[in-house]
Amino acid sequence: MVPCLDGLVGTPADRMTLAQARRVALAAQGFADPLPTGRVTARHLHRVLGRTRLLQIDSVNVFARAHLMPLYSRLGPWPVALLDDVAFRRRELFEYWGHEASYLPVELQPLLRWRMERALALEEGWGGMLRVFQERPGFVEQLLERVRDEGPLPAGALRDVAKEKAAWWGWDDVKRGLEFLFWSGQLSTSRRTSGFEKLYDVTERVLPEHVLAVPTPDREGAQRELVRLAARSHGVATEKDLRDYFRLRPAEARHAVQALVEEGFLRPVEVQGWRAPAYLADGAAAPRKVRRDALLSPFDPLVWERSRTERLWQVDYRIEIYVPAPKRVFGYYCLLFLHDEALRARVDLKADRKDGLLRVAAAWQEPDHRPGTAEALAEELRRAAAWQGLGEVVVEDRGDLAGELAAALAASP
Repeated sequence: MVPCLDGLVGTPADRMTLAQARRVALAAQGFADPLPTGRVTARHLHRVLGRTRLLQIDSVNVFARAHLMPLYSRLGPWPVALLDDVAFRRRELFEYWGHEASYLPVELQPLLRWRMERALALEEGWGGMLRVFQERPGFVEQLLERVRDEGPLPAGALRDVAKEKAAWWGWDDVKRGLEFLFWSGQLSTSRRTSGFEKLYDVTERVLPEHVLAVPTPDREGAQRELVRLAARSHGVATEKDLRDYFRLRPAEARHAVQALVEEGFLRPVEVQGWRAPAYLADGAAAPRKVRRDALLSPFDPLVWERSRTERLWQVDYRIEIYVPAPKRVFGYYCLLFLHDEALRARVDLKADRKDGLLRVAAAWQEPDHRPGTAEALAEELRRAAAWQGLGEVVVEDRGDLAGELAAALAASP
């Protein structure tokens, strides 16, 4: 049953205060779970994925790669080699398009086969890869056969396939063709190199046999289950939030949400200050307090839907990597700082591995900033620096929290 909100904080059962919604959202994402007290193991990693359902992959490595940060934010310092062990040795995770490119539990693969079928029918995917298959299906088939015969292979090992074709058929089309085969489910990522290069192999050699043997669910049922998982990972969310989690189409997401409402899994609720209707997931935890300090990357599922971040915390959060330097407001790669239920600051971080420093290029306070934020952030930055094998934390004089943060670091070396 959906938890009754009556008596918990004194609000009617079909209404939630903003503070309530924040706690439900944080608990759904694992921030109410206890931090590990000993060595972080695969069990802890799976506990996080049981909350988030996936880890978005991104090549940005200014501080730490995007898929590593949500685990750090929820577990504290953890051995990053553990992810490759779980994903590529144990075969308990696989790479695919979940919310963008993602690591997902292998059990979710059958729920995404409809997306693979759409790619094969040229109904889903990005233009370049679809064009390659549409215009030169034989070329793509040759890529598949080479990987089947010789894989796992990096894209670079297939350059000669492009050279065998007409002069205009370039190296980029090898990558486009491989990504078509990946999106359509014919190839998967066997492993990644130390430089994070993807090695492709045919899917039947990558996924465990018990996953391959699962019957393919119908599209409507699979999408309904994906919305159910998204709802569990949100706790409380709008239809747009639920749709965005696994990047579903609007009409299909609406249909799935309505089916889950009729089933009783989702209950319509009003959230203080939200204009759009919201839905509370069955079994969503509603703790009285959530006490957690955490750095959140732009790709963390708690904050990647920017309009939801603004609705929950009144924080306008944008990634400025692609903004020209003179036009950046906060910095190149800002991480948000969660402190006791609120997003209280943001910091533009850079791991200076040459000098062994964690550089804070800018530090800014958010509307919910309060006394003690700088001290808590200083402690968290030291922990993050140690996790990345860095020493001193150096704060540059930019941002309205920079001076206070530098003083907090100096006061407790």
